Amino acid sequence: MTLFSPEALRSVLGTGLLSFPVTHAREDFTFDEAGYREHLAWQSSFPASGVFAAGGTGEFFALPPAEVGRVVRAAVAATPDDQPVVAPAGYGTAQAIAMARDAEAAGASGVFLLPPYLTELSQAGLVAHVRAVCDATGLGVIVYHRANAAFGFDAVQELTEHCPNLIGFKDGIGDVDLMTRIHTRLHGRMVSIGGLPTAETYALPYLEMGVTTYSSALFNFVPEFALGFYTAVRERDAADVYRRLDEFVLPYLDLRDRQPGYAVSIVKAGLRAIGRDPGPVRPPLTDLTPAELGELTALVEKVLPA
Repeated sequence: MTLFSPEALRSVLGTGLLSFPVTHAREDFTFDEAGYREHLAWQSSFPASGVFAAGGTGEFFALPPAEVGRVVRAAVAATPDDQPVVAPAGYGTAQAIAMARDAEAAGASGVFLLPPYLTELSQAGLVAHVRAVCDATGLGVIVYHRANAAFGFDAVQELTEHCPNLIGFKDGIGDVDLMTRIHTRLHGRMVSIGGLPTAETYALPYLEMGVTTYSSALFNFVPEFALGFYTAVRERDAADVYRRLDEFVLPYLDLRDRQPGYAVSIVKAGLRAIGRDPGPVRPPLTDLTPAELGELTALVEKVLPA
C-alpha cells in the first residue's frame, strides 16, 4: 500500500469522487470481512480518488473501536496501492487520538475526524480537540463540520495556522457563508468536501465555492450513475445534472426521508437491490421494509447500465 503524505493526500482527494463504502455485517451484526473485501475489490474497478473506511455510511457510530481497526486494515489490504485509504476517528479526545494512532499503524494515509460524541462544545474546546488529534499523528487529517462539531471561521483559520497536517474540511451542515469564507480566505489550504447526506443534491452549487469533490453513498451500488453525475457536475453541465436529479436522486431522497436513519439503511438496501447483499444495518438503525426495498429496486433498475 502506497502511503500518501498529507500534502499528496490533499492534492489527490479533490480530483475525483470519494468512496464511502458500507461496512458489511453478518446476521449477528459482526463484521463480514470477506464480504467487505469483495465489495472493495468490485468498487476498485471504478475510479474514485479516495476510500473512507468505516465512515458515516460505514456505520462508524455502531462499530466497537476494535472492529473499526479491523475494518480499516481490511480496507488497506483490499484497496489498490494508488488509492488512499482514510480511517475514522471520533468520540472523546482520548479515544480519537487512539484511533488516529491506530490508523497510522494500520497503514492508512489519512484520518477522518468525526464529531465528538454527545456533549456541547465551545469553539476553544473544538480547536483543542482537533489540535490534539493532529498533534498525535503524522497523517493528513480531514475534519467533519457536522452536529456538535460546528466550526466558526476563526476556529478553522486558527487550526490551519497551527496544524500543518489538517488538509481537509468536510461540510455536513450546509453552511454556505462558512464555505465561502474558507474558499475566499484559505483558498488551496485545505481540500473542501461536500458532506451533506446524498451530497449529489448540492454538488453543482457547492462547486462554485471550491468544493470539487464529495462523499458519494450512491457509488456503493450505482457506481456508473454516480461517476456520470460527478462528471456532469465538474463539467458544469447543469441540464444533465438536473436531469439526473429528477430521474433518480430526488425519488431516492423521497424514500430516504421516510424514516430517521434511512440515509445509511437505503445504501445497504441499494446493494441488496443489485444482488450484492451487505447484510443488515446495525442497531439502533433499522432496514427498509420489503415494500420499500421493492420501490428502491424498481428505481435502481432505471439507471443500471443496459
